[in-house]
Amino acid sequence: MGSLPPSQATAIESCKCLADRSVDQAAEVCVLASGSKGNAIYLGLRGFPILIDAGLSGIAIQKRMAAKGLDPAELKAIVVTHEHADHVNGVGILSRRFHLPVYISRRTATAAAGQLGKMDDLYHFRCGCPFSIGPLDLHPFATSHDACDPAGFTISCGPHKIGLATDLGKVTAMVKSHLKNCNLLIIEANHDPEMLIQGPYPWPLKQRIKSRLGHLSNLQAMELIKDISHENLRHIILAHLSETNNTPEMARQAFHDHLPHIASGVQLHIACQENGTELIRLEV
Repeated sequence: MGSLPPSQATAIESCKCLADRSVDQAAEVCVLASGSKGNAIYLGLRGFPILIDAGLSGIAIQKRMAAKGLDPAELKAIVVTHEHADHVNGVGILSRRFHLPVYISRRTATAAAGQLGKMDDLYHFRCGCPFSIGPLDLHPFATSHDACDPAGFTISCGPHKIGLATDLGKVTAMVKSHLKNCNLLIIEANHDPEMLIQGPYPWPLKQRIKSRLGHLSNLQAMELIKDISHENLRHIILAHLSETNNTPEMARQAFHDHLPHIASGVQLHIACQENGTELIRLEV
């Protein structure tokens, strides 16, 4: 298992010699799956894609990629946000099958060790310390969730900035700061509060979801987007929708009700558990 010396950003950039910055500058993003049954995001510059999380089985992720016209053999790395099973189930098998390095925080790697299995290409990052994987510059930041060391990310793909913040119960000033000036945002819109309260979950689980260590509601997601929207924001993906306590229609309606001034200039996408999203391209 590879660990990093103190000069973290430099060391992690040199891992596996992933230093080719000559690839096509068009960014591509596709949510393969999003929700409590499994999460995976295909992201990167054309010719240099990575996965953020792999929470389905290896076979399921390969099938979903194939359905979108994507080749898992072209992947360069897997980045892990936190240790929950719906984010790491397929990480180990995909890493071994396609010889992919895995980038993960040290505490998350320890917590997920039993699920990951034997790993030869495991490299540690720290929230607050930027690092690079080839032409992709990643900046992990801490989020509020009931995991040992959960991270959100901004990823600079050539001229494009992509922000990812799912599985967070509270929007902090730091989260807002990191997600400013993104061209594409992947934001959690987990539940409708009324559906959650009236729904079938046991009360302790409802309290956990509503807490600062749980998940954002539709309205909380809209408030976050409102605070960080800007004229160069082109795409918003609402992700991690609960299949029990939310619907794509309710999330979409919340967006149009609360952010009408943004809706006219931004393409909205809803990431569903079974179908994810289409492949979104950000051209130069």
